[in-house]
Amino acid sequence: MRQKLVIGNWKMHGSLAANAALLDGIKAAPARARLAVCAPFPYLAQCQATLAGTAIGWGAQDVSTEVRGAFTGEVAAPMLAEFGCAYVLVGHSERRSYHGETDATVATKALRALESGLTPVVCVGETLAQREAGETEAVVGRQLAAVVEALSIDQLGKIVLAYEPVWAIGTGKTATSEQAQAVHAYLRGQLASGSAAASADVAARMPILYGGSVKPDNAAELFSMSDIDGGLIGGASLKAEDFLAIGNA
Repeated sequence: MRQKLVIGNWKMHGSLAANAALLDGIKAAPARARLAVCAPFPYLAQCQATLAGTAIGWGAQDVSTEVRGAFTGEVAAPMLAEFGCAYVLVGHSERRSYHGETDATVATKALRALESGLTPVVCVGETLAQREAGETEAVVGRQLAAVVEALSIDQLGKIVLAYEPVWAIGTGKTATSEQAQAVHAYLRGQLASGSAAASADVAARMPILYGGSVKPDNAAELFSMSDIDGGLIGGASLKAEDFLAIGNA
């Protein structure tokens, strides 16, 4: 059975004082799920210092496609590894929308993360217009295919997939558990239908998280679905009580 995984995405929030209180609150109580937080780059050292030796992981919200060089403002995967990061988000809808990241860019970032021993959390999702046009499977299938084509079967078995319908991120709207389950099942089916013999095993083992206005009061129903293996949590991850409640859902 796949263990539930709940990852908090702080986005561009935080301060040293607020983070200290939040992390102390998260550490103070156990959770049934594995927990991790993805913080802004300047706070990774704080996460490392506070969470080292605990069962809680930490990671970054983005990574460069490059390993080193004259790329001002970029942060490379080996740098993240030096701060003990276990995870890095790649392909979040806000990166795709605001920074023009393509499916190919996302696939390269996933590869760079893996090369440095990080677990890429590959985000896929459709807009409201795409869902209403009946294009959900085509969109998330295309986004997933780019990553699958760039990785070996062994590498593919080391990623986490996250389905985040763009129309449910920060809007208060949430896909119903049935809607989310349908997309998760489709994604797992796409992974299992690959030509490599190991693809079915990879598909069965891969954690697929749901993200999009997950809260303590809807997490249990979402996580009860057979193909939903936890959550990528935005706003609720900024409150220790809410984040832990989701982790125990």
